[in-house]
Amino acid sequence: MNKDAVDEILEQWSEERPELDTASLGVVVRVMALNKSLVREATSALEPLAIELFEYDVLSALRRQGKPFALPATGLAHETGLSTGAMTHRINKLEAKGLVCRRSDNADRRSVVVSLTPAGKKLIDRAMQMRLNAADESLRSLSRRERSDLAGLLRKVGIR
Repeated sequence: MNKDAVDEILEQWSEERPELDTASLGVVVRVMALNKSLVREATSALEPLAIELFEYDVLSALRRQGKPFALPATGLAHETGLSTGAMTHRINKLEAKGLVCRRSDNADRRSVVVSLTPAGKKLIDRAMQMRLNAADESLRSLSRRERSDLAGLLRKVGIR
C-alpha cells in the first residue's frame, strides 16, 4: 500500500513518542485534509454555472423539499446549519440573481417563505448533476461496495 503524508507524520510521532497510539489521529487528519480537497472539487464543479457552494447549498435545500420548492427562512437556515442572519444575507444574494423569491408566510405574517424561481430550479437541477459527477470522480478509486462501507462508517462516526 502506498504511503501518504499522514503516514510520514505518524511515523515521525512514533519515533519521537513511541508510547502514543496515533491511529485515531491518522483518521482525523485524513478526513480533515479530504474535506479541504472535496470542497475545492465541489467549488470547481460549480464554476461553469457561476454559483458558489453556499448558493448551491441553499438552492439544494429548497429543491429537495419538492413542490412548491419552498421553506420558511428559519427552516432554510436550519436545513443549511446557518444562523438566520447569515441566511438573510444569502437569500438577498440569490434573490438579486433571480434564483429565489420571498413572500410573507400566510400562517405567520412575521415569517418569510423562500421559494425557488423557475430559473433557480433549472440551475439547481444542472448543479446537482455536476456535483454528482464531481463526487463520483472523487471516489473513482473505490468500488461501489467500498463507497457504501465508507458512508456507513462515516455516518457512525458522525452520529456518535
